[in-house]
Amino acid sequence: MISSSKNHLRNAVTRFSIRNRIISYPRFKEALELITRLHMRSLNTDHHGGLLITGLSGAGKSTIRNEYEGRYPRRDLGEITVIPVLTVDTPAGPTVKNLAESILVALGDPMSHQGSAEHKTHRIYYFLKLCKVELLLIDEFQHFVEHAKRNETLRVTDWLKNLINQARIPVVLFGLPNSEEILRLNVQLARRFSARYYLRPFSIYDEQEVREYRGVLKVIENALPLTTVSLSSPVMAKRFYFATYGLIDYIGKIVDGAVLLALLENSPTIKEKHYADAFKEEVWRDVAEKLNPFSNNSKLRPLVKVGEPFERMTDSLVMKTHNDVLKEQAGL
Repeated sequence: MISSSKNHLRNAVTRFSIRNRIISYPRFKEALELITRLHMRSLNTDHHGGLLITGLSGAGKSTIRNEYEGRYPRRDLGEITVIPVLTVDTPAGPTVKNLAESILVALGDPMSHQGSAEHKTHRIYYFLKLCKVELLLIDEFQHFVEHAKRNETLRVTDWLKNLINQARIPVVLFGLPNSEEILRLNVQLARRFSARYYLRPFSIYDEQEVREYRGVLKVIENALPLTTVSLSSPVMAKRFYFATYGLIDYIGKIVDGAVLLALLENSPTIKEKHYADAFKEEVWRDVAEKLNPFSNNSKLRPLVKVGEPFERMTDSLVMKTHNDVLKEQAGL
């Protein structure tokens, strides 16, 4: 018979997810502060600026967006809904018409799918004012360069520039690093988004960044529902770094996976093997043991070669350091 205390622990572990918790750290707070300044400046002056926040997939952009939106929840006043912060996902293959429709859907327009691009644009102005929108957050901005033809990209970015000018509200764009290419195509839009912030991955190659990174791992360790090998120790911090490319979302995936595996084994402690198995399940299914960063037999190195999980990552500063590590290990 299982005691009530054991049942309580099991239920707590089952419900646990570190990815559902806000882990605050300097660069996370910096990004939120920049959004806050943009927002407050618009409310207190006649300046309606723009901000571009870029980062690799898994760097925490969506968490920042959701956190800021959550600070200003929608208020249903019966006939209208006040939306202080409006979030919109850029559609794949953006056009003026489907981007306008995405904005109308986010505004709750029941006729968002009807009408021409021009008609949709007029409805956007109407609903932005009616819903008292103070700030617009547009995610997945890289879709402009990844899925749209050049002429269409120019057309949509011109439309977006005019929308921002006419709506007179500040806008924050979120996207992958290649979002910068879009602004290079439209000089006027680039001026609007001259303020930019890169949400870089954690690093183990700079003393100050190592302290920040290990501090985050310590916070995660303290939040776990089971005891664990120390995540913030120099050895485990290094293992986590190479297992995640320093990206917070991958850290969360591995930790959540390890917690679940420990639970399934009825283990009171999360062991290194749980992290190794979680890496295999959550990050790289076909990883060889010698390349699994949590394996005792692993020769720790950046997993950026062809066929490895982070081969497509394009953080130039990190890649330069990673290449130095690979050369050192190769004896070059």
